[in-house]
Amino acid sequence: MTGGTVLAAATAGSGLTITWSVGTVVLAVVAVLVFALGLAASIALHEIGHLVPAKRFGVKVTQYMVGFGPTVWSRRRGETEYGVKGVPLGGYIRMLGMFPPHRGEDPSVVRESSTGIFQTMADDARRLSAEEVGPDDDHRVFWRLPVWKRVVVMLGGPAMNLLLAVALLGGVAVTAGTVVVPTTTVAVVQECVLPAGTGRDTCPEDAPPTPAAEAGLLAGDRLVSFDGRPVTGWDAVRDDIRDAAGRRVPLVVERDGREVTTTITPIATRVARVDEDGEVLLADDGRPLTEEVGFIGVRPEQVQPAQPLSDVPGVVLDAFTGTASVVVTLPVRMIDVAQAAFGDAPRDPDGPIGIVGVGRLSGEIAAIDQISSVDKVTGLVSIMGSLNMALFVFNLLPLLPLDGGHVAGALYEGARRRVAALRRRPDPGPFDVARLMPVAYVVGGLLVAMSVLLLYADIVRPISLLG
Repeated sequence: MTGGTVLAAATAGSGLTITWSVGTVVLAVVAVLVFALGLAASIALHEIGHLVPAKRFGVKVTQYMVGFGPTVWSRRRGETEYGVKGVPLGGYIRMLGMFPPHRGEDPSVVRESSTGIFQTMADDARRLSAEEVGPDDDHRVFWRLPVWKRVVVMLGGPAMNLLLAVALLGGVAVTAGTVVVPTTTVAVVQECVLPAGTGRDTCPEDAPPTPAAEAGLLAGDRLVSFDGRPVTGWDAVRDDIRDAAGRRVPLVVERDGREVTTTITPIATRVARVDEDGEVLLADDGRPLTEEVGFIGVRPEQVQPAQPLSDVPGVVLDAFTGTASVVVTLPVRMIDVAQAAFGDAPRDPDGPIGIVGVGRLSGEIAAIDQISSVDKVTGLVSIMGSLNMALFVFNLLPLLPLDGGHVAGALYEGARRRVAALRRRPDPGPFDVARLMPVAYVVGGLLVAMSVLLLYADIVRPISLLG
């Protein structure tokens, strides 16, 4: 019930390096193995989310399997066989009676099929479903459950992935933080003024010094006051600097535990105007709007503080909306992946990525020199949290064979029974989900094709944290 395609977002970085050694290779391999175990655990818990309510409601469950393909290990406990299969890219539980018979027929008897291919698919699904039902099992089939119980069973798997995503992403937020915040401490003092768009990072001999360099600012200085006003945060002092173009203003910094007073004259520079979300504002002709602001030539240190528990819902909501946006635009994004894989188009770092790609990113996180051990652990945990959010969102799509398809069928059945009752008409009976099997085959084929394309793209045009 879980697919083999993972939808996750990755942001390519710059300036990151890997110094390959035996220890680095071991770390990368361990990270990939941890990711593989985490994926298997996520799939196993997803299926437990289906298994527990199904058994609780009395449905006979004959199999609980993690993976597809040949069985590697299995053991029967009671009426259920528990096992692991050779391809750990999904899983399933087998419940009796997933599809109802035709109305008025004996559940163990399937009517003769027509010659239409779609009808044949539906009849084959009903026949296979009926063959599993023994003479004493008719009251324990899935389709006889009330609508709300069927919805609970089918949503149990995605709900388990959501709980895992909340625990993992929320845990990272409250222990290591997920938001990078600029501080009032200077990280970099630019030596000279370079025209925008030159792409240069070295100063030519005739380049004028930046106001910060001319004022004697050093990396590590903490801004105390600017133009007579206390510095309470980077955003506030940045706005003050922008408004002080061409004016000579007093500046106080803390250096090595003592305060140093100097003066600084921000120079005027023209930059693009942005809105509250950081998006560039455009004129009617499509050109960016610009404004003249003050510039001194410093970059602040950035920290990633632990967040309060109250921030966890926002962190989870951001992960959900980001994943949902990928899923909603998936057809277009897969075209972009194909163009990158088979052409010269760049790979979108925020686009869909497959299992191999996520495993590669896990190995890179463990091997990158500039990332601390704590950040490596939190990075891997964040990947697993994003993976579970992807499984949650993807399985909610109202299409068979995904869990959302069964939920949609149950809800439709409940709605039409309700309408019939309000109109005082006979009960229309269970909705024939087997009629949607052609859709299931098409969706399944698309999922396989998508997984193969992502596998190929992750090999020939991988998304990398190294840029």
